[in-house]
Amino acid sequence: NLFLVLVVSLICCILPSGAMLLAAIMMIVAHGYGLSIETAAFLLVLLLFMLILFLRFSSGKNVVVVLAPLAYALNMPVLLPIGCGLLSTPVSALPAGCGVIVYYFIRFIRLQADVLGNAEIPPLSKVILMADGLTQSWAMWLNVVAVVLVILVVNLIRTRSVDYAWRIAILIGGFLYVAIMLAGGVFLEVEIHVEALAGFTAAAMLIGLFLEFFVFGGDYSRVERLQYEDDEYYYYVKAVPKASVSSSERSIKKITAEPVKEEYTDENALTYANPIFREGARKTPKETGEGDRESFLESEEIREIDFEKKLEESLRDL
Repeated sequence: NLFLVLVVSLICCILPSGAMLLAAIMMIVAHGYGLSIETAAFLLVLLLFMLILFLRFSSGKNVVVVLAPLAYALNMPVLLPIGCGLLSTPVSALPAGCGVIVYYFIRFIRLQADVLGNAEIPPLSKVILMADGLTQSWAMWLNVVAVVLVILVVNLIRTRSVDYAWRIAILIGGFLYVAIMLAGGVFLEVEIHVEALAGFTAAAMLIGLFLEFFVFGGDYSRVERLQYEDDEYYYYVKAVPKASVSSSERSIKKITAEPVKEEYTDENALTYANPIFREGARKTPKETGEGDRESFLESEEIREIDFEKKLEESLRDL
């Protein structure tokens, strides 16, 4: 029922991540009960066994149990261990392995739905069938080993102080997963599709590189190594600056219109920019109303002004 799935999804959105695991367990058991009570009981015992022995040690990482079936459904199982190794701690290997077991066992129940849902088959036969499907699924155990080892190796390399540790961890994790799957397929006689394995692993590694760019984004070309000490310890610090995109500097020049000044355009007029030069000068006839313009220009007082002295005084005032 799509409506029921959407309602449960909306409820899990506003609750902590542990609620998502609880809702998944309830839905798995409910679907098992839809086949038979023996299937629901077997699923409940299996999930409680995982919760008691493994998942109680990784309470903050148990959402990986839900992400594991999603990664396998998208045909990118290697994306799960690479992502957990980069973004989480080695403890995430426990819920990742449990998630792989849950995915393969649910797929087994789906394939055996006709047998498990048949009421004429004895309950003991159903339990034995499910136990054999769990313990003798070599493809499941091969994937569990591969996922756990890749998480541990990727996290170990990612936490080292070497340059480009994230990228090295992604590449080695992808090649290690392919090597484990191919070797396990030969020794355990498990059918492995080499072309699909190589293609999806390469795609998962590219996604891991994008993840490294957006989550870590270190610029190793500007790495600095510092060393200092106090009374009790020596400190060796490696500083990796974050990658930044250089932006072009822009200089903005504001142009404003200046008010137009009125100038006296008469050819015979004499004006001074600084009022200092006008102290010893006689006012124009227009201002005083006395005499004419010719007598003003011929005045001896204007000729006797020491312009150099006035210029020195104005510069000193500035």
